Amino acid sequence: MNALITNARFHFHKRLFETNTLTLTKTNIASNADTSSKGSKAIAGKIIDILVDEHHHRVNKADKISGQTLGKQFELLTMEFLQETFPHLQNLRPGQWSILQLGNNNSLKTSDFEQYEHLAYLSALTAENAQLAASLGNDYLVAPDVVIYRSLYEDAEINAEQYIIDDKASRMADIRKSNGGKPLLHASVSAKYTMRSDRAQNSRTEALNLIRNRKGHLPHIVVVTAEPMPNRIASLALGTGDIDCVYHFALYELIRAVKEVGSEDAVETLERLVQGKRLKDISDLPLDLAV
Repeated sequence: MNALITNARFHFHKRLFETNTLTLTKTNIASNADTSSKGSKAIAGKIIDILVDEHHHRVNKADKISGQTLGKQFELLTMEFLQETFPHLQNLRPGQWSILQLGNNNSLKTSDFEQYEHLAYLSALTAENAQLAASLGNDYLVAPDVVIYRSLYEDAEINAEQYIIDDKASRMADIRKSNGGKPLLHASVSAKYTMRSDRAQNSRTEALNLIRNRKGHLPHIVVVTAEPMPNRIASLALGTGDIDCVYHFALYELIRAVKEVGSEDAVETLERLVQGKRLKDISDLPLDLAV
């Protein structure tokens, strides 16, 4: 019998194939491969081979789907994986958790969370004042792909097992609902199906904006990707100070694929990322978010 996260990982891969996010073209090129890179095509193809042979997934043939569509589907499936796993870790991280894909059409924005509430005010100011907009820019209005946030607690819930708070103190604590705050952003998850070097840096910009513009507790800031090329993953994962860690949709399979069909450089880069704890598997993410 498999554990919950092992099952969720299997289901995540199954959904990638079922939704035609992870497919092969008629010429057997994987949908997450860079068609202009021989190495990328070889590694991505080998990952699919391993998933099909070892885990008995079925891969569909499909014409080239737009990168935007693939990106949105990958965000959605990443959100579903987190919904399937993270709320079950109540013994490690109790709380009333919500996990949502934000996207541009969602009514929920970064400024709807306690740590970033002031951004809505800034946004309104810059909308009215062109000079201010020019000097400030609007980069601080980040919309993460997927968010995890926690609801606030009623006094009765906080006092359920012991008389912890009264009206004489703790009158500005964020987690206390009676103080009138907003939900607390727990994690910002950037889902990048592939990484073309310029686009990968968006995640870094988003991370730095979340770090610089917050008031209070910094949320977890992570990236989930299906990029097959270790050097492209390294362009985002290496270095510290912005992103907590990058999580690969199939790291165990990627390690095997790179050893079998990748260059020596790719093997070395991947080892450096894994040993340096800058790249982990998607199955590590729920537990890391419980910290």
